[in-house]
Amino acid sequence: MVASVWRAVRGTGTDIVVLHGWGLNANIWTPIVAPLAQVGTLHRFDLPGYGESAWPEDMPLNFDNLCELTLAALPERCHLIGWSLGGLVATELALRYPERFYSLTTVASSPYFPSQSGPAENDWPGIEPHVLNTFAKQLSKDFKRTVERFLALQSLGSPHAREDVKQIKEWLFAKPMASVEVLDAGLDMLASVDLRSRLPELKVPCLRMYGKLDALVPKTVAERVSEWLPESECYVAPKCSHAPFISDPEGFISHLVPFLQRHMP
Repeated sequence: MVASVWRAVRGTGTDIVVLHGWGLNANIWTPIVAPLAQVGTLHRFDLPGYGESAWPEDMPLNFDNLCELTLAALPERCHLIGWSLGGLVATELALRYPERFYSLTTVASSPYFPSQSGPAENDWPGIEPHVLNTFAKQLSKDFKRTVERFLALQSLGSPHAREDVKQIKEWLFAKPMASVEVLDAGLDMLASVDLRSRLPELKVPCLRMYGKLDALVPKTVAERVSEWLPESECYVAPKCSHAPFISDPEGFISHLVPFLQRHMP
């Protein structure tokens, strides 16, 4: 059942795992590999279906299976860091299997990605649903350009958005692209998975990191999630959009590493 999950491992000591977001691969973490590998043993995965990790044949492409395939590849216990869609996977795993994790860090992630409008209690900041629908429709026509458009949206607001996008594209195209089916299933996960009601059940020490200029996960998400996770730590990177570890790696590391060190076994 389990196709092999590609990984790169560097460093020694306590295991630290990083999970990338939709459409991308493990290369995205390049700016922070060296400093994280000084803190512990860093594992960078290509999520199942992305980069060099093939999705198992005859296995339905859904969120449950993505989580279980990822879990099967993890060290016995680790610090888990997930960005965007990877943060959704990491949160689900920490909710299901708290004994497997020393800590959870989510980066530019949300327990529910689409925006909702309505009465105050139902209002939710996020991605306009029509944006996700448009990407889904465009994927089959020209999926390379569609992914590039999504990358541009991720960098929107960053002071050096053009350089960020150029660099991300280099990392992305250095590995095999995910199939249209995998990308489409990933968009469906971003549009439908809702972990909000379960967040108060989280038992793992948690750090949430956001970009103040993020167009996909607005900073108001941070305030809303703080109500459910009052004991979690929160950092909003001031001049960053959806990829703060690329826009400001030094600032990112200066907040992440002390948190990891506080929760070392």
